[in-house]
Amino acid sequence: MTAAGPGRPIGVFDSGVGGLTVVSAVLSRLPRERIVYLGDTARVPYGTRSAQTVLKYSRNAARFLLRHDVKLLLIACNTASAAAFPGLRSELPVGVLGAVEPGAASAAAVTRSGEVGVLGTLATIRSGAYERALLALIPSLKIHVQPCPLLVPLVEEGWNDPADPVSQLVVRRYLGELRDRAPRLDTLVLGCTHYPLLRETLQLVATELWGHPVTLVDSAEAMAVATEKLLATQNQLELSVGAELLHPTARLRCFVTDEARVADVAARFLGRALPQVELVDL
Repeated sequence: MTAAGPGRPIGVFDSGVGGLTVVSAVLSRLPRERIVYLGDTARVPYGTRSAQTVLKYSRNAARFLLRHDVKLLLIACNTASAAAFPGLRSELPVGVLGAVEPGAASAAAVTRSGEVGVLGTLATIRSGAYERALLALIPSLKIHVQPCPLLVPLVEEGWNDPADPVSQLVVRRYLGELRDRAPRLDTLVLGCTHYPLLRETLQLVATELWGHPVTLVDSAEAMAVATEKLLATQNQLELSVGAELLHPTARLRCFVTDEARVADVAARFLGRALPQVELVDL
């Protein structure tokens, strides 16, 4: 691994703009760090692609971010984390952090019943990545997975208001199936960067269906915590008291591979207005 100083940026990529939920969490938790973000919007979604194709796309994204001298690579996409994390970790000259392991660690730490649910795209669920990560931490856990392919389009359309009857109906359908299979479940992993925008709806429906407290684990927040720990371990955390505390968007450089609808949706994921978005071809 090459030497990396604190002043270098963190690289983050996702299949689209959903990874900006991770960016937002990192910018808030680490107020002196800079981020270079790549949304591969020309190829979104990764969730319906084969593992081999996702690995190829992920390698392209990683190569692009390495050209920007990043000190750490965050795979914000759960699908790409499941398919590409082991390969990228072994191939790249910088540290790599995926979305699966931090989310699994948070879920394992909070469950009391020993039964954890995982919501994700078809590709993430089929990969079995969360089951492997959770069982590696606590072999006795019971893990229940639920693919939720319609949640991403709901968020992309902006239908994520808790009062929206369409989003409530879709969430109730998915969680109802999970409740029937796992009545003792007490923890749900939001295994997609889009899902935090449906957090209120998911919490509302989960509480109603299970009738007992259900903790939602946000993989974006879990990644921000894991990023801080990893950078501190590697002595790469920007702690200089002289470092200027810039506005979050002043610390973000954002690239996409297709500009269609980016201006409409990206700000919702970041939670604030976007800086200028630059178009690139991988």
